Amino acid sequence: VKDSLFSQGKQTHPSLAYRPILDLEQKDKDKTEYRNFESGSLIDRVYNTYKLMHTNQTLDFVKQKHSEWSGCGHAQMEVMEAVISLDQLVDESDPDVDFPNSYHAFQTAEGIRREHPHKDWFQLVGLIHDIGKIMALSGEPQWAVVGDTFPVGCRFQNGIVFRGSTFVDNPDDKNPAYNSECGIYKPNCGLDNVLMSWGHDEYLYRVMKFNKCTIPEEGLYMIRFHSFYPWHSHGDYMHLCDDKDMRMIPWVREFNKFDLYTKTTELPDIEKLKPYYQSLIDKYCPGVLKW
Repeated sequence: VKDSLFSQGKQTHPSLAYRPILDLEQKDKDKTEYRNFESGSLIDRVYNTYKLMHTNQTLDFVKQKHSEWSGCGHAQMEVMEAVISLDQLVDESDPDVDFPNSYHAFQTAEGIRREHPHKDWFQLVGLIHDIGKIMALSGEPQWAVVGDTFPVGCRFQNGIVFRGSTFVDNPDDKNPAYNSECGIYKPNCGLDNVLMSWGHDEYLYRVMKFNKCTIPEEGLYMIRFHSFYPWHSHGDYMHLCDDKDMRMIPWVREFNKFDLYTKTTELPDIEKLKPYYQSLIDKYCPGVLKW
């Protein structure tokens, strides 16, 4: 099952590779230099990714994807296999990314390990948080796998990238049942009760829960909401949050410092690091998982 679904990678959409360079040692560097959605060689392709996403990610679409993927019946593989399989998602024609995705997974994990040496679960989350992108290897379009996430079933808020121009063809944006501030939700209902746009965040969260992995709740929040930039970086959708969400957002923001919007030129020795991270996998999500 694994080979038939996930062995043949397709051409990577540039949104997978849109990663501004960040030296983790330059902690005082101006953050406005990152996540530049206004200019750059990739801007047209990045914009088109979000245009497709913001047109097609409706409440009905998200419910359909939950039905298709949440049962974890697509493949069986170990976590380390999934990490390495992401190498197929590298767009080698893109000048911003000239090394396999697995290197960056280990870079993220090692950055966390340096600053949080006693939180092994946090380090593991750094390694695995993007492996839900394996959906792209089974034919899911990139706009249903990568990019920033946002709630569906309520008004699309201004913190969403390209908000002003990319939702014009999304029918939910014109539906009075969905385009009010809370839409189908109640104030302070909690993000656990909110349907997010479908992507690798929610998918990996579902895989972790389905396989009864023992990563702490803080780590599961990082996995599930690390791409929810309108919330953790722009302060939108706070009216949907409950006390649990507010306790968890500092963890998500801490994780964001090490997320894959970083790149260093010093590549890790993956073979040397594998035994340590395999021990973390064996501790928190061992064996063959269902995907």
